[in-house]
Amino acid sequence: MAFLRYQFELFCLALSFFSRLPVPANTPYSSERMNQSGRYFALVGALLGGLCALFYTLAAQFVPFQVAIFLMIAFSLLLTGAFHEDGLTDMADGIGGGMTVEKRLTIMKDSRIGTYGSATLTMALLGKFVFLTTLARQADFVLILIVAYALSRAVAASLIYDMPYVSDADQSKSKPLASAQSSFDLAVLLFCGVMAALTLGMAKGLLLLLVAALFRIGFKRWLMARLGGFTGDCLGAAQQLMELGIYLVLIAMIHNG
Repeated sequence: MAFLRYQFELFCLALSFFSRLPVPANTPYSSERMNQSGRYFALVGALLGGLCALFYTLAAQFVPFQVAIFLMIAFSLLLTGAFHEDGLTDMADGIGGGMTVEKRLTIMKDSRIGTYGSATLTMALLGKFVFLTTLARQADFVLILIVAYALSRAVAASLIYDMPYVSDADQSKSKPLASAQSSFDLAVLLFCGVMAALTLGMAKGLLLLLVAALFRIGFKRWLMARLGGFTGDCLGAAQQLMELGIYLVLIAMIHNG
């Protein structure tokens, strides 16, 4: 029981970090626990995806499905506080506007949004609306949402395992995550992501896992070349890009039979 209670507390920490959902006020906190909670980021994603799917299902009973998709995206932003979208925007501004690693990191810490960030955020939200509208008529749409939310977070959080943290850890909101990820935490994280993907069936699941692996390799190399490591914003960007990639792959599969 003590083990299960500890795991539940870690899950609550992960939920409180990545969403605006309430958790028990007496949940113990420490930097070590926060770091270990990374093992449940994919599980948190599955929960958020399930809530969004439930919201869409209810909304679609009263308004056209395109409107329900729009409302669901807004609901998702409220659930997470646009946490990952903020990371994507900051990373786009930093890497797009900086000519050196130091300048890129400085721009990424700036709370103001520039042209690169605005354009990237607009395209990401627009792409999400178009992709989800296309997928909404699929019988397994609810599963698609859960898989996309879970697998994208598994990929993003796995970057902590074998990449250096290049931001100022003492001033970063991601400081508890900057420490090295243990092999056990990585295994739990990836297990949740893999199991989520396979719920769509063997063919779709394996293809999504292959795409996820290729994205992780490419994104990691890209970050190493431009920043020499990762920041919290990079993890948010990885989640958003991977989520969009999952939708795009599934649309391509449907379109090509």
